[in-house]
Amino acid sequence: MASPTAPTAAASASYRPSLELGLLLLLLVYPWLPIVDIAADAAGVPLRLEPRLVTVFIYALLVLALNLQVGQAGLLQLGIAAFFGIGAMTTGVLTVTKFPFQFGFWGALLGAPLAALAAGLILGAPTLRRRGDYLAIVTLGFGEVVRTVLLNLEHITDGPRGLNPVAEIWVPAGLRDLLGGADSSRASLLVTYHVALGVLVAAFVVLRVLEGSRVGRALAALRDDELAASCMGLDPARLKLQAFAGGAALAGVAGCLYATNLTTTADPNNYDFNNAIMVLCCLILGGLGTLRGALLGAALVIGFDNVLSPLLDRALQQLPGVGGHPLANFSAWRWLLFGLLLVVMMRVRPAGLFAPAGKRSAAIGAAR
Repeated sequence: MASPTAPTAAASASYRPSLELGLLLLLLVYPWLPIVDIAADAAGVPLRLEPRLVTVFIYALLVLALNLQVGQAGLLQLGIAAFFGIGAMTTGVLTVTKFPFQFGFWGALLGAPLAALAAGLILGAPTLRRRGDYLAIVTLGFGEVVRTVLLNLEHITDGPRGLNPVAEIWVPAGLRDLLGGADSSRASLLVTYHVALGVLVAAFVVLRVLEGSRVGRALAALRDDELAASCMGLDPARLKLQAFAGGAALAGVAGCLYATNLTTTADPNNYDFNNAIMVLCCLILGGLGTLRGALLGAALVIGFDNVLSPLLDRALQQLPGVGGHPLANFSAWRWLLFGLLLVVMMRVRPAGLFAPAGKRSAAIGAAR
């Protein structure tokens, strides 16, 4: 009888990262060949895509973190924004002049995931025995507790003002000059752009290796049938805690990049339940349990909000007889359109846009 892990091993062996490599090369050279920016300028709706792409990279990292917990381990958790906020606030504490630490960005890049990892272990150890809706409620409550604590500890977090200025990313002066020349703001943007892209690629590679490893196959077995996995000798409690803490640490890295990109930890209300739901929507749209789907969902949802919406706003305002009309503000009703498209997609492709063929056919059969 064939081993139950044979399809997974075969899929890993046949995997070819051609799509990812092509997209990576395009993103690496884009700052010097800004095709979208040039086309937008020609159309009279100027746009600078690099800062918006940094936001997409950061949220793609956050979606990958949630995919490790929800997609690969099957843990329905709604508190990913809390670990995101912990990473951002840790970065602020470790870098702003208000505190004596002054570790800089690279020190914060180590400290932020460790703080989020510790929070994940503290939350996960007593609560991961809960399943399904119960775990979702616990993590939802944890997210709200973290947001409220960050908001009220004004002597540490500065409340709704946030900690600032967060330190910029330090790189050698020669590399900074090579990227941005004499324009310091341009150099800072390109440094942040390439560091965020590099961290995202590193996380993708690590999670891809994990997916084909023994631990990854154990997580998949746990997600599909916890009772069968435990009967085969796996330790569900340990596996769940590992996945939960790993996703929390990765969310902490995303929070570090987020605070560094904004140069402030921002209002703690930015790390609320709405943020967690948006990240979950990215994951569902792309396909639960697939790394490509996580990246695609982040690109579509965050790109829709940060790239397409501003472009459409400017284009509508320039139309004769339309500019100034309340309905010409696309941003005011963009989520209505997104919700309708999400409902349609759930009817057409209930397993997500990038779900494997087996999952897709199973989801369609269940829907029917």
